[in-house]
Amino acid sequence: MRSSAFTFCGGGCRKACRTARRYGVFRDLRSDFPEEPQNVAMSTDILFGTPGNPVPPHGNAGHFEAADGARIRHARFRPAPGVVNKGTVLVLQGRNECIEKYFETIGDLTGRGFTVAMADWRGQGGSQRLLRNPQRGYVRSFDDYVRDFERFFQEHVLDDCDGPYYMLGHSTGALIALLAAPALTNRVRRMVLAAPFLAVQGFPFSMRNIRRITGALRMMGLGWLYATGGPRRRLPFATNPLTSDLTRFERNADLIDAQPSLAMGGPTATWVNRVCIAVEQVTEPDFMARIQIPILFVAAGADTVVSTATIERYARGLRSGAVVTIDGARHELLQEADLYREQFLAAFDAFIPGSDAVFAETAPGIPAEAEVPA
Repeated sequence: MRSSAFTFCGGGCRKACRTARRYGVFRDLRSDFPEEPQNVAMSTDILFGTPGNPVPPHGNAGHFEAADGARIRHARFRPAPGVVNKGTVLVLQGRNECIEKYFETIGDLTGRGFTVAMADWRGQGGSQRLLRNPQRGYVRSFDDYVRDFERFFQEHVLDDCDGPYYMLGHSTGALIALLAAPALTNRVRRMVLAAPFLAVQGFPFSMRNIRRITGALRMMGLGWLYATGGPRRRLPFATNPLTSDLTRFERNADLIDAQPSLAMGGPTATWVNRVCIAVEQVTEPDFMARIQIPILFVAAGADTVVSTATIERYARGLRSGAVVTIDGARHELLQEADLYREQFLAAFDAFIPGSDAVFAETAPGIPAEAEVPA
């Protein structure tokens, strides 16, 4: 099977495919073959807490049905009684994340007077899985993510949560926020996007070549293959690229050990192909010109997952964009050590609900790259 994959790519792709194998881009676990998209519900409970990560108070959770029938888990949390509500923050998490991973952040936001609304992306967390093997990260199209978000926003946020509305997206969630942004003008006031997935860091291929390779695999019916990684396993803290904070790292690992159904393994070739297509879409000049919502991009200076330089260039290319880079921080800014996390929250506080003041005037120590219009 592998030999046929490389033959299909042709002479011009053989070297790229050999490099891909060296970097672990294709991982073929034959025991899982064949796989077709299916609907598999993973959990009957709604939210899970652990002693180190309790469920925040004043919340409720449930499921809604997406346009194609997929079952999506969502939750809302309100400030404590008597606290003036400043509006609602929609939190869009990254790939292989879940609502539970953001309990601490939910507490930060409700403590600031915001209602928090979240939904797990289809195929991960407590939402319906899409393959027979629930470990494999898969999505038919990133448009499905956008449609799920729009239904959640329309049916479960606008009716039940006070405005004004803001968005806080991380990594893949930040990319989905950008995809949805043109349609959210005049409905969402501002966005803060943490380490958005616009390009991978330190990889031997461009996003365009990754799209071509994974597209070839899909054409051969091999889109179910792991593009990188494999089934979920607990990684040692010393080699993790996500956070320098041992306590938060162990808290998140303990959550998955307690509730393995919330986790996934690596992304499939189809998922990687679809994320490449989504990146191409949001980086088209015509698409960027349609984004009118003021957006603060927060990049991690020591990010080895996504490209900080690409984020900085993209933010400067938006008429309504500004960028702050937190030196020394790793990819998961909201799971990072307090030294970095507090800088992120200071930038958030300066921007949402925020004035048009230069960030350095309201958040000392955080460099300002641009002002953002109201």
